[in-house]
Amino acid sequence: MTNVVGIIGEYNPFHNGHAYHVAKSKEEAQADYCIAVISGNFVQRGNVSLVDKWEKASMALSCGVDLVIELPTIYSISSAENFSYGAIRLLDSLNIVDYLSFGCETPSLEILDKFADILYREPREFVTLLNHELSKGVSFPKARENALLIYLNDIRKYVNVLSGSNNILAIEYLKALKKLKSSIKPIPIKRINVEHNDTEISNHFASASAIRERIIQNKLFGLSSLMPYDAYRILYQNFQNGHYIKDISRFEREIIYILRNMSLEEIANLPDVTEGLEHSIKEAANSCNTVQEFVNIVKTKRYTATRIQRILLYVLLGITKKDMANCAKTPPYIRVLGMNNKGKDLLSAISHTSPNLPIITSVKKFMDNAPNKHIVNMLNIDIHATDVYTLGFQKDSWANLDYTHNLVTYSDNNKNK
Repeated sequence: MTNVVGIIGEYNPFHNGHAYHVAKSKEEAQADYCIAVISGNFVQRGNVSLVDKWEKASMALSCGVDLVIELPTIYSISSAENFSYGAIRLLDSLNIVDYLSFGCETPSLEILDKFADILYREPREFVTLLNHELSKGVSFPKARENALLIYLNDIRKYVNVLSGSNNILAIEYLKALKKLKSSIKPIPIKRINVEHNDTEISNHFASASAIRERIIQNKLFGLSSLMPYDAYRILYQNFQNGHYIKDISRFEREIIYILRNMSLEEIANLPDVTEGLEHSIKEAANSCNTVQEFVNIVKTKRYTATRIQRILLYVLLGITKKDMANCAKTPPYIRVLGMNNKGKDLLSAISHTSPNLPIITSVKKFMDNAPNKHIVNMLNIDIHATDVYTLGFQKDSWANLDYTHNLVTYSDNNKNK
């Protein structure tokens, strides 16, 4: 088998920038095979996916990816560090991936790796600086950024590195590779035309954030020029069928209801809730009924809006600190969402190189014979997440899709079956 390149993404939705990244990744890695690990129905910044995970897999397969694997929900809605570690651990477990390709604002591997190395080694001086910055009451990401810049002692050279959302993930990917002592070689790909949170459109390129904002505002005109044809067609079909969710506000009444029925102890047992934050959460839940109002009340310099929204997803999905801790005890499993013919070759190679790695193409068959209770528990979170997610559809809010939905298969002559 020739080179295999791995990609980590959310594809929410899949746009022209993603298509460029897939093509460029194959070119840079001289790879004939591409594996994408994607988040499922809920995403890392505390929000929902526009369309479900199988539709995102269809988009990716129609645009050059050969095998699409789901990143378990508990990782996909976690911090950048846990999100990255979960995805890298999964790719590394396959034992066939030669390269990891990631988008970034700073394409210098040397600079990105310098940051990753500090975060991996955690030298004493850096830890002291980090604790000092945290004592100022700022958020952990901001405290870490400040500590890194002071430790490197060259703010002019490095300050813009940590202002890029993709750079931050890239650094976490590199750190995870070091932690796992992985042989996978990293390839940074510079973003073109637009940055992660840009709201402007440039040469038929727009960020996923900008596309989602247009959809929220029902400004759909011109959307087709920002996405590959097949990806847009899939998105449009889902709009027509009522199988889409614009954002987390679709579930705000459910979230507030659950919080109002939770005790302070139960709220304190949610991931990311520390330092008595449960009191602010409970008070906000008792006085508002929208996500935006809730976030505005609870967020502080210490607790960012994104962190608060992630906590709201934990509430909605019933995820606890114990669930998060069990991640470390759970060996990787491969939940296949879709593949093309080359993807079938990849699965065959994975079975050969990693014979003990659970490969799930049928949830029912796997659950009937699952030997590991931690994998079952984590997979049950994915199943529950899908059942909750479909409640947000305009119609056809079916449950048990993880058991009944067909694996997405793709070929040039027979698309998206």
